[in-house]
Amino acid sequence: MVTSDCETKSRSKRPKLAISRICYSSLRRRAFSHSYSSSPMNAHLSSSSLISSFLFLLLLVNGSQCFYLPGVAPQDFDKGQVSVDLVLLDSDLDGNSLGCGFGDGSMELRSGESLGFTVYAFTEICNSKFLLRLVQGDPLMVKVNKLTSIKTQLPYTYYSLPYCRPDSIVDSAENLGELLRGDRIENSPFVFKMHEPQMCNVVCRITLNGKTAKAFKEKINDEYRVNMILDNLPLVVPIQRLDQQAPPVYQLGYHVGVKGQYAGIKNDKYFIHNHLSFVVKYHRDTQMDSARIVGFEVKPFSVKHAYEGQWSEKTRLTSCDPHAKLTITSSNNPQEVEDKQEIIFTYDVNFQESDVKWASRWDTYLLMRDDQIHWFSIVNSLMIVLFLSGMVAMIMLRTLYRDISRYNELETQEEAQEETGWKLVHGDVFRPPIHSDLLCVHAGTGVQCLGMMLVMMMFAVLGFLSPSNRGGLMTAMLFLWVFMGLFAGYASARLYKMFKGTEWKKIAVRTAFLFPGSVATVFFILNALIWGEKSSGAVPFGTMFALAFLWFGISVPLVFVGSYVGFRKQATEDPVKTNKIPRQIPEQAWYMNPVFSILIGGVLPFGAVFIELFFILTSIWLNQFYYIFGFLFIVLVILIVICAEITIVLCSFNSAVRITCGGGDRT
Repeated sequence: MVTSDCETKSRSKRPKLAISRICYSSLRRRAFSHSYSSSPMNAHLSSSSLISSFLFLLLLVNGSQCFYLPGVAPQDFDKGQVSVDLVLLDSDLDGNSLGCGFGDGSMELRSGESLGFTVYAFTEICNSKFLLRLVQGDPLMVKVNKLTSIKTQLPYTYYSLPYCRPDSIVDSAENLGELLRGDRIENSPFVFKMHEPQMCNVVCRITLNGKTAKAFKEKINDEYRVNMILDNLPLVVPIQRLDQQAPPVYQLGYHVGVKGQYAGIKNDKYFIHNHLSFVVKYHRDTQMDSARIVGFEVKPFSVKHAYEGQWSEKTRLTSCDPHAKLTITSSNNPQEVEDKQEIIFTYDVNFQESDVKWASRWDTYLLMRDDQIHWFSIVNSLMIVLFLSGMVAMIMLRTLYRDISRYNELETQEEAQEETGWKLVHGDVFRPPIHSDLLCVHAGTGVQCLGMMLVMMMFAVLGFLSPSNRGGLMTAMLFLWVFMGLFAGYASARLYKMFKGTEWKKIAVRTAFLFPGSVATVFFILNALIWGEKSSGAVPFGTMFALAFLWFGISVPLVFVGSYVGFRKQATEDPVKTNKIPRQIPEQAWYMNPVFSILIGGVLPFGAVFIELFFILTSIWLNQFYYIFGFLFIVLVILIVICAEITIVLCSFNSAVRITCGGGDRT
């Protein structure tokens, strides 16, 4: 690789068949004489270094206001990097003789376009027939991800099916969230070069046997899709709406194949998509003279390829031929999946310039067309809040107004000392419940969960958990849950001390292990079942070790630290004294049964969030992106308010019934 100031000059002018003599001389001197250092060049480098240092100091002084999240920084392609090749030529590919002229201080190549690359420079002597060329296209590495289906939640690796493989399979580095989601990102045999279209490029040829044919049929029957990634963009299939003016719907990944019937035959046949027509959309930056990828689309076809003679690496297909400009536009002659069937995998690549800028390239993937239903959901939730707020206000005003009026009408001191109304239970409301330890543990776990949700929602609303950062949401949830163990231990210990408890270590152990242990047990059982199905959703051993470290190494110590700090705090004093003898409460009505109260208390909060919950579960099941965190944050705030108000209402009704059953006045 030769780099020089000539590259900068020629890159700015972008000559295709000519280059200035100054640049040519510099390149020729460097390519053939290996004179890589000279005083003018050193002076140029020194001045460039001084300018760069000065700009860097300015950035340090003024501060930087913009940054990219890890893993989602833009990547520029087609930078015009020089690749020096010395090619001995007598004529071009069309048989035309090559010549060079020296008119106007430039050197030209006749019929140079037929060579398939951009000519950059000649040697000084034309008879030597050496050509210095520039390969424009930067390599675009296409990666494959898991196979997913909307009929089952078991993902599989791409190479679990006998697809074409590269020389060596290399796994990409994945974060914790990607591993838990079952993502397995690997390299693929599809290799593109920027601005270099390809037509009917043969990837490989395979012959199915009974086992591989059965594997393809199972995946086709379960409607599995193949997921690919290019420059951190997922592969999508554009599906045109009935309204031609409306933007297309994007389906993540393409189906492995389809199930259909031949005309006049009732039996179902399985057909594989073995030809892929890729479209890479890019946005060109005229100032930087580079391109950035903003879209990655595909149209899959099922084609039974044909060829003449015996198969070899140089065999030309008759079903599609780039030399004859014969392309594939339909699946009229599909490739059937059966035992001993020969399948040839091919693909096309086209590049399409787009007006969409790199910062907005995810908008087409995340275009929200159903925002109206979210607003209806919020209005519905607000109506529930207003209803509960009215009930709380009515209860408070009714209770306080009647009690205050009654107390004002009392004539004697003896009547004033007689307890009536809500005062009948004031000595029992702060009595510790039967299973107070369990209540403390659940309260601490609730604080941990609420803290995780609030912090995660704040980061998501600010855009730090963008869908472009795969696995970032789940990774953030795990780490926030672990570090929120500090607040879980503190809350449980504070409540435990309020209930006159003394064994804070026991509460800390239960808080650290009860809920996480239950989730871990279910997780290990499900993971064992998924591992038995040989699915990529099974968590690897290394990831299991990392999860165990997060739990035992970070979460548990933080819970103990929080419990220690919380227990050392002075206990919260009750506003009234608790009676030593509990008040006798007769058998209550069926509608005040705790189970019934729990069901009633959960209906209204569920009614406030069920629409957003539907979208979340749908995104999980259909392997889609959930990104409407703004609506979700509003619904979360409404949910907190509703839970607080429904708690007040249920406690008021429960106390009123106890007062009535105990012989006091009805309130």
